[in-house]
Amino acid sequence: MNSSVLQEVDERSNLAGTNKFELLLFRLGEENQSNRRELFGINVFKVREALVMPQVTVMPGAPKHVLGVANIRGQIIPVIDLPGVVGCTPKTGLNILVVTEYERSVQGFAVEEVEEIVRLEWSKVLSAEANAVGGMVTSIARLEDDQATRLALVLDVEKVLRDVLPSRVHEVKDTHHMGPALGLKPGAIVLTADDSFVARSQIEKALQALQAPFVSTKTGKEAWDRLQALAAEAQAEGKRVEDKVQLVLTDLEMPEMDGFTLTRKIKQDDRFKNIPVVIHSSLSGSANEDHARSVGADAYVAKFVADELAQTIRRVLAAHA
Repeated sequence: MNSSVLQEVDERSNLAGTNKFELLLFRLGEENQSNRRELFGINVFKVREALVMPQVTVMPGAPKHVLGVANIRGQIIPVIDLPGVVGCTPKTGLNILVVTEYERSVQGFAVEEVEEIVRLEWSKVLSAEANAVGGMVTSIARLEDDQATRLALVLDVEKVLRDVLPSRVHEVKDTHHMGPALGLKPGAIVLTADDSFVARSQIEKALQALQAPFVSTKTGKEAWDRLQALAAEAQAEGKRVEDKVQLVLTDLEMPEMDGFTLTRKIKQDDRFKNIPVVIHSSLSGSANEDHARSVGADAYVAKFVADELAQTIRRVLAAHA
């Protein structure tokens, strides 16, 4: 592995709001079915560090695909056999550990090798849910350089974690303590945008528990297009668009258009600027929260605790009442 890649992860710049992001590219070995050696990617914002594989301590009774635990700078984290999860066989072994932070938990993904970090626009990323690797891939990134166009499969890490470490996923099971119905205006909805199937199902369960009608979309662009259509409907009916959409709930990382760009477009458009926007993301950190405010978001809430999401939505709706 090129040591400069590790340095780049450590020195990554904040691209929030530019509709660009950085993708850490890695290999997992040959696919068991086709013997192809695909290129995989993960958003650098979710990566704490990448390091040569440390000593892993095997844990009796560990879930399938959990190799054990490793001590990373004093923190004990689970180590997941990522090739095993997606059905690949490494030819040279599990040489690199990619340490990531998702939804308030830290874990390591064992991979065969890390290649490079590339910077690209979300417009170069196409939604590919359920089309590859058993639904483990949310999107396909087109990587264009002087030689050729390559494709990288962007993993749905929320789904990987749900399948491998379900105890770490905050399921929406007990909903009675989430409080009373939101009480949206008659005919109004919550418009949601999230590219992860797991995240969408969690959000939908929470909104159903709150008795809030919703429309669910998979990308920022799809949400923006739906907003345009709802605005046209409202105008034809002699209503305001706020009578149709009472709140927008958006993820940050999405193909085609990210959540920062979606939020900025909403807040800069006179038709939509009074619709509250809540950013709901597994990208943690004060820099993202600061940028959420700078593009006009009304609130930022980390994934995924249903009660916190409900409290945030109530607070934002009350402020706009």
